[in-house]
Amino acid sequence: MSKTKRYLFLGLLCILVLTVAACGNGGKKTVVVGAKNYTESLLTGEIIAQLLEKNTDLKIERKFNLAAAVSFEAIKSGEIDIFPEYTGGALIHYLKMAPINDPDEAYRVVKEAYQEQFDLIWLESMGFNNTYANAVRTDFAEANDIKTNSDLAKFSPDLIFGAEHGYLDREDGYYPMCELYGFDFKDTLQMDVSLIYQSLDQGEVDVANVYTTDGLLYEYDLTVLEDDKQFFPSYYCAPVVRADTLADHPEIETVLAVLKDSVTETEMVKYNYMVDGEKMSVEDTAAAFIRDHGW
Repeated sequence: MSKTKRYLFLGLLCILVLTVAACGNGGKKTVVVGAKNYTESLLTGEIIAQLLEKNTDLKIERKFNLAAAVSFEAIKSGEIDIFPEYTGGALIHYLKMAPINDPDEAYRVVKEAYQEQFDLIWLESMGFNNTYANAVRTDFAEANDIKTNSDLAKFSPDLIFGAEHGYLDREDGYYPMCELYGFDFKDTLQMDVSLIYQSLDQGEVDVANVYTTDGLLYEYDLTVLEDDKQFFPSYYCAPVVRADTLADHPEIETVLAVLKDSVTETEMVKYNYMVDGEKMSVEDTAAAFIRDHGW
């Protein structure tokens, strides 16, 4: 075989290999969905991934169980293309801004700042607010007609307050909250998040700082008090996507538009509990979420 024919043969062979590889992949473009390393982020990330798999021609890759800071760096660098994020966390940790209590204003600020500073696009909010709240046992709340944090204030000198480690030292945590509401708790206990609900249920603490969409709220007989003076900042969840990815695949925004205001805090508690309490897989729970919404 002459040298010219050998080069021609090798060139054709390379083209054939590349063609076969593309066919093996269905010629699909790959989009990487990320998620942080806790139930709700894994679940919302899986919902995003399944919706895109079912309704686009994209090949979806998952990179889950990322630490919060890692997920932010990963989407900036292009290691992932899209992931679920929270407005409050974006404001405080990555934009270095003060918390904003008004949910619409918080969303507007992060949407504009993320696009300007990081070339990242916030899609529509899913509608639930996973923020802090105070919870008490329901029998105590009903016996004393306690529905709000303000209602709780006059009882606080006789009560023990429980929270996760670090909450007492936060600038937007325990002491500013006590100042606003006039709380004067008898004592405080700090513990791992996993122990808070059991400690409250068993009476080791009387009031506990919780998250408004924790799955374990579904298991224990607790009352989440209304934040009537709007102390706790807004943490609304929404998909965040790279601008270049969205430019290449505008169908992503179209498909995920169904997520707008699709779930309340109470409903999200139920879905989180399906994973944390009933031990369903994240994949099966995400599929149930999609079926429940008729998507």
